[in-house]
Amino acid sequence: MPGGEQAKPGTEAQVSARPGAEAGARAEPIDLPERSSLRKPGGELFAAPPPPPAPARPVVEARPEPKPQAPPMPYRVAGQVSHEGTTVVLARDERVYLVRVGETLDGGYRVESIRPDGVTLVYTPLDLREHLAAASTLRVDPPAALAQAAKPAPVAAAKAIAPAQLRWQGPARVQAGNPFEVALKLTSDQAVRGSPLQLSYDARLLEPVAVRAGEFFADGSFTYRVSPDGSILVGAFGKGEVPADAEFLVVTFKPVRAGVTAELKLSSVALQDAAGGPVVHAPLAAFRTSITP
Repeated sequence: MPGGEQAKPGTEAQVSARPGAEAGARAEPIDLPERSSLRKPGGELFAAPPPPPAPARPVVEARPEPKPQAPPMPYRVAGQVSHEGTTVVLARDERVYLVRVGETLDGGYRVESIRPDGVTLVYTPLDLREHLAAASTLRVDPPAALAQAAKPAPVAAAKAIAPAQLRWQGPARVQAGNPFEVALKLTSDQAVRGSPLQLSYDARLLEPVAVRAGEFFADGSFTYRVSPDGSILVGAFGKGEVPADAEFLVVTFKPVRAGVTAELKLSSVALQDAAGGPVVHAPLAAFRTSITP
């Protein structure tokens, strides 16, 4: 103020009390009503359109897994021999096998059962069973073999076919302790490819030393089994050729007792042609030899 005078105490209070001065110095905040927030944009204005939905995948039905299978059966029934149990003759390619129930074959097969109508083999890796049918003509036992031999030979359109001829060849006398050979020979107008057969002898008088295929099966398959009860089971297959006078098989025996007559019988046989069919044969008497000291 002019003259250096100090303001009186009441002056400032009066100035502050004026409405204009108070509004200019202290502006009271004004409460505005709240605005509702705006929603966010659904997308960019110039964005690319969304891709179309992927097509539905076709429903693939689950297929059951194929059942395990055994390999193609390599064996076939070639014949049966009945003697204190049944032995079956099986063929595989050019080999033959003489087997009984419970025995195991090459390729993982086991013989489960043998019946007149065939053989049941089990493929052991998968425990799968397969039945091998056997024609009734392949069943071999002494009565059937004799009945078959007694039948007349079938007559062809042009000429009759004579039955096959089997015969023994061996010494009439032998010495005790000295081995000797007996050959079974065959002559046939028909081609003979194979045969299961059984030989019987008295084990108290003769001891088998060796069994071998004759020239008839020199290039084929030959299997045999000697039983201590006095029998020899043979399964053989050849090329189906028929030499004029061929050895079917040869057995070597050692005489055990002197002063007696020993016999060797063909207790059963089933000759087969190249197709596996039967070949009729004439009856064959037993081979006899006298054992001297």
